[in-house]
Amino acid sequence: MHEHHHSINIKMAAPLETCTREEQRYVIQFLRSEGAKPIEIHQRMKVQYGYACLSQQQVYEWSRKFANGVTSVEDAPRPGQAQRVMTPQNHQQGRLC
Repeated sequence: MHEHHHSINIKMAAPLETCTREEQRYVIQFLRSEGAKPIEIHQRMKVQYGYACLSQQQVYEWSRKFANGVTSVEDAPRPGQAQRVMTPQNHQQGRLC
């Protein structure tokens, strides 16, 4: 028998430095659902997100939130934070008020 060895050229994915915080939180939620620990999640994310990666503290915080049943990746409104409302009028003008 003659065996052929094919080399497979595997490239690392390009860093995801333009991803939003919300997108990174989805990653935390997904990896946590697979049983990954927060320290492992943060280490893996640092490789992909580089300088744009959430801090280790944020990864731990969001892991805890997801463990406690939170499903949204959005920031909760803070007291005193201005609320933005999209109306047909300001939508046409391309702004939030």
